[in-house]
Amino acid sequence: MSAVRERVAAAPLLTDEERARAEHYAVLSRLFASAPDADFLHKLPALAAAWGGSGNALGQAWLMLRDAALNTDAEQLEDEYTRLFLTIGRPDVMLFGSFYMAGFLMEGPVVELRADLAELGLGRRLGVTESEDHIAALCDVMRHLIVTGPDAAGLGRQQLFFARHIAPWFEALCDALERAPDARFYPRTAALVRAFFEIERLAFDML
Repeated sequence: MSAVRERVAAAPLLTDEERARAEHYAVLSRLFASAPDADFLHKLPALAAAWGGSGNALGQAWLMLRDAALNTDAEQLEDEYTRLFLTIGRPDVMLFGSFYMAGFLMEGPVVELRADLAELGLGRRLGVTESEDHIAALCDVMRHLIVTGPDAAGLGRQQLFFARHIAPWFEALCDALERAPDARFYPRTAALVRAFFEIERLAFDML
């Protein structure tokens, strides 16, 4: 349920690292676009088995998410997602970058984001109500940039987009997720978000 419309282009060949990065962005997008259904919950332990074997922060985060997935069901998760992110008024956890960067929704960061998306040839999908600064939409954009541009120029586009639209606020989002009241699943996602985005930030800083 992406908030951006992608250009249609033939996907180039990706390295294993690029494919893993794109898949991580896809998982994060799916976790936050809507409540995971039973099929996606069933897939999470398998993904954790593939990516959670190492002793680093990302591997440990995957094991935590696996445990959370094994101890909930789709109905419980639907209730938790609605309560945390969709409450009328101000939700317990905001998933929009403009809130963390400007203090309000639909402020300057969204204007800048839309300009950058237009330059990339991307636009908002018809029928999507969430604004483009939703974390799921931003992850969709990063996945798109990886799979369509694994060359040096494409990596530069990824670096710029991440630095402008994700890096400034992902830690605040993780803090909010960890403090989410009366929640069992989504506080566990914070470690995965934090670990993966920190790897991305460090890798981009080395370019």
